[in-house]
Amino acid sequence: MKQSLNDAIIKNAKPSDKTVTLKDGGGLFLYVEPNGSKRWRFRYRFNDKPCLLSLGLYPNVTLKEARTERERLQELIKSGINPSVKRKTEKSTPDGYHPNCFEMAAREWYNEHKDAWNKSHGERIIRRLEKDVFPWIGKKDIAQITAPEVLTVIRRIKDRGVLETAHRAMSNCGQVFRYGVQTGKCERDVTYDLRGALPQPIRGHMASLTEPKDVRRLLQSFDDFTGSYPVQCALKLSVMWFVRPSELRTARWADFDLENGEWRFVVSKTKTPHIVPLSTQAIAILNDLRALTGHFEYVFAINKDAPMSNGTINKALRRLGWNTKTEYTGHGARSMARTILAERLKVQPEIIEHQLAHRVPDSLGTAYNRTKYLDDRKVMMQSWSDYLDELKASATVIKMWA
Repeated sequence: MKQSLNDAIIKNAKPSDKTVTLKDGGGLFLYVEPNGSKRWRFRYRFNDKPCLLSLGLYPNVTLKEARTERERLQELIKSGINPSVKRKTEKSTPDGYHPNCFEMAAREWYNEHKDAWNKSHGERIIRRLEKDVFPWIGKKDIAQITAPEVLTVIRRIKDRGVLETAHRAMSNCGQVFRYGVQTGKCERDVTYDLRGALPQPIRGHMASLTEPKDVRRLLQSFDDFTGSYPVQCALKLSVMWFVRPSELRTARWADFDLENGEWRFVVSKTKTPHIVPLSTQAIAILNDLRALTGHFEYVFAINKDAPMSNGTINKALRRLGWNTKTEYTGHGARSMARTILAERLKVQPEIIEHQLAHRVPDSLGTAYNRTKYLDDRKVMMQSWSDYLDELKASATVIKMWA
């Protein structure tokens, strides 16, 4: 690298009306300001964008020290680290935290990926880290954290009786360590050594109802709901549509075409476009609800800016006396519809699976297509609503009045 400066040149450099730039090479410059101060600057490009970093004043920072810092910064850039971002991170590091701490790395990783996640999914991840991980290893240098230290944190979660959460926290820690490897913060993912350290959770199905008599009780119970009207509508439509709870609660009016009877949105889990054909019963509920929330963004709005919360449906079910652990949960509408549509209404499985927005390859190997079987799905969704109406009305509910 050709270096053009020496101490004599720097000392003899005189100020002028404009800033004088003295180039040393490799992106290192000395700016001589009109007031006579001499300031080191380092210019570089990162991700094809020009960047500028201050290295301090001369002679507080000598020529030798400036060149040493230039070499250090060049090594960071070669490792894929933006020196400017690294400096800002270190300046914002709270007292008691190592500059290369696990928490700062985790928050960088989270900010890098959160836009690709469903909002509620991302919020659960950062809350899990803040509650169960950061208090114990968040301040520590990510490069110095050992596998046993991580396991102690994870076992603390397991011992609370939430094994599934412990597995998810372990997975999140592994993702942070791998991000650390990619950005030069640490050398390896220590959670790799913890494979098999936790017992596997016993996975069960979401609580659901598949017997018509039980579904009848569920539908009839909705009429007894005394909470807000949008939530009551959400309960009824959750069964008619059998979409994922996150898709139901964040439904937007802009995505509905009531004239053509369609709701179009992007599936939260697979990020693929999806169509829900609307039955006449669903359209009637939406037309009625629009008078109340139609001027808001969300169909099931609690105010002009926010939809109902993630746990609203299950909370409403519990108010109606349903045990959401063992009897019926909001997500159970999917298995309920899948079972009854196939067994009672004799709908072809592939039509049901497409309406569930599952990625099931066809004979040509093509994954889920939002318009495949659309005409059949329209018929199915109307038949499903008709079946639910008939089921609900098939027994008389006798109420005893005091």
